[in-house]
Amino acid sequence: MPTPAPPRPHRDDVLIAVFGLLGGLVLWLLDLYMRTGVVLGDTRLPLVPLVVMSAAELLRRASPRTALAIGSVALVADQCTHGNLATVAMYTDVMYAAVLYGTPAAARRIPVITFLISLLVTIGSLAWMRSPEALLIGIVTALVVFVPALTGVSVRNHRDAAETARLRADQTALLAEMDRTQAVTAERARMARELHDLVANHLSAIAIHSTAALSLDDPETSRKALGVIRENSVEGLAEMRRLIGLLRAGGAEAEPSSSPSLASLDALVEQHRAAAADGGLTCVLEDTGEGGAPLPAPVELAAYRIVQESLTNALKHAAPGPVRVRLGRAGRAGRRLTVEVSSVLGDRAGPGAPGSGAGLVGMRERVALLGGEFEAGPVDGMWRVRAELPAEEGEAGP
Repeated sequence: MPTPAPPRPHRDDVLIAVFGLLGGLVLWLLDLYMRTGVVLGDTRLPLVPLVVMSAAELLRRASPRTALAIGSVALVADQCTHGNLATVAMYTDVMYAAVLYGTPAAARRIPVITFLISLLVTIGSLAWMRSPEALLIGIVTALVVFVPALTGVSVRNHRDAAETARLRADQTALLAEMDRTQAVTAERARMARELHDLVANHLSAIAIHSTAALSLDDPETSRKALGVIRENSVEGLAEMRRLIGLLRAGGAEAEPSSSPSLASLDALVEQHRAAAADGGLTCVLEDTGEGGAPLPAPVELAAYRIVQESLTNALKHAAPGPVRVRLGRAGRAGRRLTVEVSSVLGDRAGPGAPGSGAGLVGMRERVALLGGEFEAGPVDGMWRVRAELPAEEGEAGP
């Protein structure tokens, strides 16, 4: 198993070690020592702790625990010589770096240990010397070991707080971007539903009647088909202009005041009755929900679109027979609006129009957004679409 390579010193650590070593050499050349009358009196001996402390500086960031251990040994050795001020100064930096770049456990323990060391040195000096100079020794010890550790704790706390604030800002920006993406996606889905509901109904009628006009060599039938085509074209263009006007206005309101409502259902059913007569379909509207509380505008729009899309599907796919549109109130005190459209299940004779299935998806989405229930499928030989929507403002969704 290969031995891992030792960590490379940081560029700033190299500069600190080099300048510290050069400063110590200058002090040594000028014979500026810290004390006299020491155990080891050779004036060259202070260079050894100086070089060792400079080497420890190279590890202050890459391996702070090792740097502190080496620096502590070098500081003790320096106290047995004449001493060099640069060695002591570099040790304070090693102590500071051990707290700042070390592990969280080291950052908690080192200040406590250095405080206890300063206290013990002060008490020991007082017991041994019994003079005011003992207090000075304790203060100097605290300045060398405890104050750098305390400074490292302060800087580390500020750094961690800044990192936490940065992470919080990044998370806030990420959440804002997610909200923006979701809002854009929801708006695109809403526009797709509106565009489908506006265009599919009229284009389906146009496709069916244009096919009839082309396939049947009957002037009267062609004239009626062209009339239906023109009527649907004009109404489709009008509704497209309304939607484009809403988009240009910036979407200040969720739905414009001219949005279709249940009051327009009679005209819608009558329009489909005329368009479906040639295919043997009879459209009937049964409204048993009158007299209740006023419905929220989003609920009325959703109910209108469900009826519109269901009638369009019946025009394209239903077999000849009745197409019934039923409106009613359900639940306690009529707090739910029910919309049901049923038609004869089967393939209708004559010209038809292809379907993509987007209509059912759009209806289901509309009902889900309002917090209602939706179901569509064959029931007793009939194709039934049934939706139950909240009929009060407080219950309706967005």
